[in-house]
Amino acid sequence: MLRYRDYFPLAADTQSNAGHGNGSPLADALPLGILVTDREGKCLYSNAAYQKLCGWSGDELVGSHWSAVIHPQDHDRVVQHWEAAVLGRQSFLCEARLKTSNGKVIWIRRNAALMTDNLPGHGYVHTIEDISVYKAHEKARRKAEAQLFEEKERARVTLDSIGDAVLCTDIDGQVSYMNLVAETLTGFTRREAIGRPLKEIFKVVDATSRKPTPDPARRAILSDSIVALEANSLLVARDGEELAIEDSAAPIHNRYGVVTGAVIVFHDARYSRENTARMAHLAQHDALTGLHNRNAFFERFEQSLALARRNGKQMGLLFIDLDNFKAINDVLGHDSGDIILAALAGKLRSCVRATDTVCRYGGDEFVVLLSEIAQPDHAVAVADKIREAAAAPMQLAGHEVALQLSIGVSVYPDNGETAEELLRKADRAMYRIKTLNRPLPGGSLIPTGPFRV
Repeated sequence: MLRYRDYFPLAADTQSNAGHGNGSPLADALPLGILVTDREGKCLYSNAAYQKLCGWSGDELVGSHWSAVIHPQDHDRVVQHWEAAVLGRQSFLCEARLKTSNGKVIWIRRNAALMTDNLPGHGYVHTIEDISVYKAHEKARRKAEAQLFEEKERARVTLDSIGDAVLCTDIDGQVSYMNLVAETLTGFTRREAIGRPLKEIFKVVDATSRKPTPDPARRAILSDSIVALEANSLLVARDGEELAIEDSAAPIHNRYGVVTGAVIVFHDARYSRENTARMAHLAQHDALTGLHNRNAFFERFEQSLALARRNGKQMGLLFIDLDNFKAINDVLGHDSGDIILAALAGKLRSCVRATDTVCRYGGDEFVVLLSEIAQPDHAVAVADKIREAAAAPMQLAGHEVALQLSIGVSVYPDNGETAEELLRKADRAMYRIKTLNRPLPGGSLIPTGPFRV
């Protein structure tokens, strides 16, 4: 039976020199580094593989402590581990950096086992393996894992920050991910939803028929393309609340281009419809008074003109200016001026028909379009009505305020057939009225009414 002396013959003879001996021990044939030490850790023998690994010869190693080659930054940790193993008469295993004779640093795994076969004072046989390649791969793997985690965390934070709901499924239609908005709209948490069939979490029905709509994730997977959610779709949340939704689903591919699932992106359609309606309103109306703006006026004029021509009717156009607006602003301030303009807008609306158009043309100027009037005097009558309504006193900031208007009137087709012609004629008439409304030297006003072109 082979004993340790058959592998390490020189280690058995403590009087011999490690660099000389009869024959070559079997350990020199092994690719693994071998080191034999006494109980204190001093080297008795090293094989060729270990000498090549650390760069020191057998003669140089004999008598040195095995830890002399350990990198200084790892030395204390490794020696403490060794001393604990020796005290407990246990095997020793550690990974550490080894500094070679030429200063190169390599990673090694060292395993030391206790030997008792006729070795004076007992000793240890160490096996040393170069794991530098493994450590390099491990470092690269850890770096890749850290980068992957950062990317996934960045994607998670991004998806949780957007306003749309995002819900993903695997190829079998089971939920694999959902963001915070999707949790809010469906009523299910991520923990509850992941791993469950999509139809249990994302319940969508047709608003008219009340029947379930086709699974958008399955449609995207089968067609391998982006698909839109069915129109008029309602999401039935966990608590039974129904919510109009819209958007799309798309397939998810792996690195080889194979479809592995689908992602559904959806949002509360109420908000988009409300926003659309609000933006459309703002595009057509004055923010302060709520009246139509210039753009809306010209659109409404073209519509009214088409009806007037078709029905052989006339139209009236009133150009209105608030004479004492600057004085009101100077005395009561601009906030009060805004209140006056809003109040005047209400008076103007109350004096015309629903089919007529009232527009804030700019600043303290307003335009009223009277569609399909029977005769020009009807436009003058409306102007008188407006002037009287505006003259009714109002209480504002402790002051009694009465508005004075200058109103010019033009009539289609007598004074023109385009909006520009009628506005120009009415504007000129309004300025003639404004001139007559200026105070006389004694402070009194010449009473005037609407002035036609």
